[in-house]
Amino acid sequence: MERLTLFSSLDLAALTSVLLTWLVIGYVIENPGKSWPSVSCLMAQYRHEWMVQMITREPRIFDAQMLSSLRQSTAFFASATMIALGGGLAVLGNTEKLIGLATDLTNRTDPAIVWELKMLLVLAFLVKAFFNFVWSNRLFGYCAVVMASVPNNATDPNARPRATQAADLNITAAHAFNRGLRATYFALGSTAWLAGPLALMSSGALIAIILIRREFASQSRRILMRDPTVL
Repeated sequence: MERLTLFSSLDLAALTSVLLTWLVIGYVIENPGKSWPSVSCLMAQYRHEWMVQMITREPRIFDAQMLSSLRQSTAFFASATMIALGGGLAVLGNTEKLIGLATDLTNRTDPAIVWELKMLLVLAFLVKAFFNFVWSNRLFGYCAVVMASVPNNATDPNARPRATQAADLNITAAHAFNRGLRATYFALGSTAWLAGPLALMSSGALIAIILIRREFASQSRRILMRDPTVL
């Protein structure tokens, strides 16, 4: 508690605003209104359609390649997050350079513990991202097993239910992957705290704007919303 007194009320307000923004953005993206779905929700519909089409596709090489590509993406980001965590821990082990950088940015001479705690926010987001990416990779593996159990015969009573199970696992894995990406975005934005609480608030707001635009007002969303019957 004594260490918290080293932070100003504006620092605590900035930290609270960033954490709330991260939580609210995630909820809004994953639970949008039916009249204005997010890109993530639109892609969930396409994932269901993918599994339906897979039932009668022979051979299923394309589906296997697609799932392999998704797993490679999760593995890549998990590895990159581990490297970033190692870099962050190395920075904490050499606080002199961190203090020098922070002093150049803010012209303040706060104790080393202040800058270390600020870096812990970045590391916390990176840890969250790492767990999300690893879990996403695991879920895509489960999805691969269920996909392999889907009968090729569309008249088989197990075909559609198994395809739905595979789609739901695929969607859950995608949610975990997207959560990892959002945590990575906020980890990068949290480095702005070294420049002060106002910089942290600004970076959190900027990340929120970027995520909202990509999910609800992007060109890719307009493409996904096109009616194929009209085309």
